[in-house]
Amino acid sequence: MPFHDANGLLGIILTGPNGSSAEVLLHGGQVVSWRNERREELLFMSSNKKSWKQPKAIRGGISICFPQIGNLGLLEQDGFARNRMWSLDVDPSPLPPANDSSVDLILRPSDEDLKIWPQSFELRLRVSLTAGELTLIPRVKNTDNKAFSFMFGLCNYLPVSDISEVRVEGLETLDYFDNLMHRERFTEQADAVTFEDEIDRVYLSTPSKIDIIDHEKKRTFELQKYHMPDAVVWNPWDKKAKALADLGDEDYKTMLCVNSAAVETPIVLKPSKEWVGCQVLSTVSSSYCSGRLDS
Repeated sequence: MPFHDANGLLGIILTGPNGSSAEVLLHGGQVVSWRNERREELLFMSSNKKSWKQPKAIRGGISICFPQIGNLGLLEQDGFARNRMWSLDVDPSPLPPANDSSVDLILRPSDEDLKIWPQSFELRLRVSLTAGELTLIPRVKNTDNKAFSFMFGLCNYLPVSDISEVRVEGLETLDYFDNLMHRERFTEQADAVTFEDEIDRVYLSTPSKIDIIDHEKKRTFELQKYHMPDAVVWNPWDKKAKALADLGDEDYKTMLCVNSAAVETPIVLKPSKEWVGCQVLSTVSSSYCSGRLDS
């Protein structure tokens, strides 16, 4: 079902059989809402929406980083895909036909895009809503006559009750690049990632499942990802939040980004070949007790 958001942007509403829903904008192919059967919002959106202007990406939800992540290249921050107008994909082969709770989008480069990144491609995205899960399947096809490489990421803004009471599990003992320390490489020493200051890290060769545990809410986000081996963990904390025009000054307390990504080793595609990734977000009721997760 099509809709227009508060900024007049066109999007699609997906409705699940149990009353869950998701909203996907054609602008950036961005997911801006995901509600469970109890109508609880499961994605964070910035409280400071007045500062948003096209063609910038909207702060929050799930946005697509392509063909660059962060400032690791010559393009704009996190690439241009999140700032472009996508189209409905009427032929999403070779994926199975979409169900009533799915939408398929496609982005092809414009002439202006080809001037700044001279690679011909098709970037597809399927967003599917099932009971308790939100699934994103991104695909990149090389329609050029030469190979190219790219980075890719799904930037997930997750709502939390209190950032200081959140743990991220699944990243212990892993190496990471610290973007606040000129990308110096460290090894995670703690048994979980916790938060008491600004954090901006790229964890490398991460497992396919990461848990984001919200003690106060007694809720755990389970992030499952495939063919995106890295994970970005980001929270701006107070000073950076005040410096970001499109984020509320206090928003850092109730949000956390844990992103599926391919950063350290860019994906290389030969002509006519296609890369396929997948991310599944779900939630479980949980309590953290004696160093183990009880679901």
